[in-house]
Amino acid sequence: MRKTYRLFKLMNNGNLVRMGTKAATLALNMHLPVKGLIKQTIYQQFCGGEDLQETVRVLNELEQYNVSAILDYGVEGKESEAEFKRTCDQLIHTLQFAGTQRNVPYISCKVTGITRFDLLAKISSGETLSAAESAEKKKLYDRMFSIAEAAQKAGIGLYVDAEETWIQDAVDNLVFELMRTFNRQKAVVFSTPQMYRHDRLEFCKRSLADAQEHGYILGLKPVRGAYMEKERRRAAEKGYPSPIQVDKAATDRDYDAVLNLALDHLDRIAICAATHNEKSSMLLAEGTVRRGVEPGHPHVHFSQLYGMSDHITFNLAQSGFHVSKYLPYGPVKDVIPYLIRRAQENTSVAGSMSRELSLIYKEIKRRAL
Repeated sequence: MRKTYRLFKLMNNGNLVRMGTKAATLALNMHLPVKGLIKQTIYQQFCGGEDLQETVRVLNELEQYNVSAILDYGVEGKESEAEFKRTCDQLIHTLQFAGTQRNVPYISCKVTGITRFDLLAKISSGETLSAAESAEKKKLYDRMFSIAEAAQKAGIGLYVDAEETWIQDAVDNLVFELMRTFNRQKAVVFSTPQMYRHDRLEFCKRSLADAQEHGYILGLKPVRGAYMEKERRRAAEKGYPSPIQVDKAATDRDYDAVLNLALDHLDRIAICAATHNEKSSMLLAEGTVRRGVEPGHPHVHFSQLYGMSDHITFNLAQSGFHVSKYLPYGPVKDVIPYLIRRAQENTSVAGSMSRELSLIYKEIKRRAL
């Protein structure tokens, strides 16, 4: 607990986070001996291990508290065909591994791990693809369909992570095709709407209409979002309206509206509330009970990042709800982009203590009494 407190205390220093993340990335690229330090600190806090076997220790610990895990091969933003094939093969291997574990009901994947970012941008823009690009698109679809087929065969759900707005349309269209094919009997494939986008509530309503029209179970894993500053900066540079909500209250309102949409259509929507927000978690939990639905309903799930918000995770599990920790794994160097995002999320605002640091401090004080 005190080691965790010290780590979050360091991450509460914005200047230190900015300098530290740049230095760590540079040192790894220069093959300097810093891997051990990173692995014993921030990597150990937020990741399960460098390979699947290393995650078993964490999986066993979580299982003791009726908490499951969402395995995520934390490799993204690759550019070569060899890397795309390697990631695709690893995702299928992860699904097969998950099928042998008692508490791994889902895995997560990023489409940018198996195809070029620029290809997704061109597809999303509606531009005409060249013959070579059309062949790339077909390869992307073939890979994602093989991954979804492996998920269905293993009895494991597949969460498809959100991406930046200018490539998200290509991802959305692909996920719709996957859900129409694999979600007939149960939710195998899930989309990830980022609710800090002002158009995502309407997107979720359209998704429900599509599920009703085509006769499948809609899988939704709403998040608040991960690319806000990048999105605002790009919109300003290119002169188009920002896709981001006007304020956090609007994001919270739309996030909770999606949870209520799911509660009103649990026959057609499988929902995973991926959030560290206590109010949203309580809304879904209480809404489930109020409707006379058992906490263990297969269409109601909660998730928090491994290394954060344990007070939400373990209280939900103790109350009988399905709850998972999002557990990335992979080589330290490849998971650095993920770790940088976690460090930036926990950086202080105007010198105030981060929420996670505050919670850890209160727990240490409680144990001292």
